[in-house]
Amino acid sequence: MNLKRFCYLLLVLAGLASMLTPSPFVTAFISINVLTLLIYGVDKRAARKAGYRVPESTLLFFGVIGGWPGAMIGQQLFRHKTQKQPFKTYFLASVMVNIVVMAALYQVYPMTGA
Repeated sequence: MNLKRFCYLLLVLAGLASMLTPSPFVTAFISINVLTLLIYGVDKRAARKAGYRVPESTLLFFGVIGGWPGAMIGQQLFRHKTQKQPFKTYFLASVMVNIVVMAALYQVYPMTGA
């Protein structure tokens, strides 16, 4: 199994596992961000050792589905993908897309205190 498929498999497993918790959205958000942070670390290590890399499209996908805080931490922590263009521009666009979609979803499905 290649690294890209493994990343997506972990994402699916995290999503399924989060459904079994009392707060599935919070658990999914935390899981996606931790997973994204780890993927940035794995990709940085692969870059240093000339190993198999995680495709940029996978890194961007994990950011757009909500893992962008973990991606930002991973970029700074591992000093990875902080200067590379056009990735930097695409990443910023993915963050904005995620924030707009989340704000729109909140307008349609506001969270209420129970």
